Amino acid sequence: MNVVCLDLEGVLVPEIWIAFAEATDIPELTRTTRDEPDYDKLMRYRIDILAEHKLGLAQIQEVIATIEPMPGACEFLDALKPLTQTIIISDTFSQFAKPLMEKLGWPTIFCNELVVDDSGMITGYEMRCPETKLTTVRALHTAGLETIASGDSYNDVGMILDSKAGFLFRTTDALKAEYPDVPAYETYDELLAAITSVL
Repeated sequence: MNVVCLDLEGVLVPEIWIAFAEATDIPELTRTTRDEPDYDKLMRYRIDILAEHKLGLAQIQEVIATIEPMPGACEFLDALKPLTQTIIISDTFSQFAKPLMEKLGWPTIFCNELVVDDSGMITGYEMRCPETKLTTVRALHTAGLETIASGDSYNDVGMILDSKAGFLFRTTDALKAEYPDVPAYETYDELLAAITSVL
């Protein structure tokens, strides 16, 4: 049995941190996993900037409420439903994901948790497991499933390479150059056709 494992941000919805950076005019927050392979380093950097500007979870959630799925994302997920199971595996946080999952039609998502203090400030985060995306696809393999994975960033590469088939989607030129053997697509029609061909 196959299961498709998809990244969330940059694949189905715009990058949350970039949207928040634009809304708050804090360009330092545009840095994402496309730019920084070390997720812990990236999150510590973000948390420090939020503290410096006295911005908390509520302000980020206000921006998330305005984010819409990328054009064609819902139709892409709908097209996958009769073909195979789909799981979104994201390094985002449950406190961010809920309104986005509603807009995407409530797909299954595995993500992480923010640590928030009584004043609403983000003080840390808890990952579900080390190397969340790679660990998750390996657990699915152990459960007797074959995975087909797609994402756009450095933190997606592990699950892409470990899967039966894997694809980069709307990624950077740097990642394409670094992983030339991984097919890279720009449209949902191309990605759907690639997934269908290996089911």
